[in-house]
Amino acid sequence: MIAKERVQAVLDRVRPYLKADGGDIELVAMEGNSAAVRLTGACAGCPSAHMTLHVGIETVLRQEIPDFDTLRVA
Repeated sequence: MIAKERVQAVLDRVRPYLKADGGDIELVAMEGNSAAVRLTGACAGCPSAHMTLHVGIETVLRQEIPDFDTLRVA
């Protein structure tokens, strides 16, 4: 099981990129090796949010935490 703090640390590193576009990300829950997040601000309604989550943030999480499984929107 992955510690919430490890996932939060990765999200803290990608957060400045989201904030640059007027958005943010919040870790809502950990479920085993998966995480649930909430996009806020401009990211919440952005048509590219799905790509940002899965191609961007989930990829970084898997690179930094090899045991990481999936990222889902809460």
